[in-house]
Amino acid sequence: MSYEQDDLREAKRQIESTLHKLRETVKTLEGKENPSRYKSQITLAKRRIKAFTIAVTLIEQQLEIEKNG
Repeated sequence: MSYEQDDLREAKRQIESTLHKLRETVKTLEGKENPSRYKSQITLAKRRIKAFTIAVTLIEQQLEIEKNG
C-alpha cells in the first residue's frame, strides 16, 4: 500500500504527539504515592509507547526510501 509523503509526515506528527502524552502519563502514574496500584495502566502505556515508537521508525524509513527512491 502506498501513502503520500504528506500523509506519512502527518501520521508521524500525530503519533509523536501521542507518544509525548503517553510518556507524561507514565511519569505521572509512576510518581503517585502508590504506583503499584496503577501497574496495569503503566504497563499498557509502556506497551503503547513501544508500539508507537516502532510505527514512527517505520514511517521514517518509508519517508527516507521515497526521498532517495
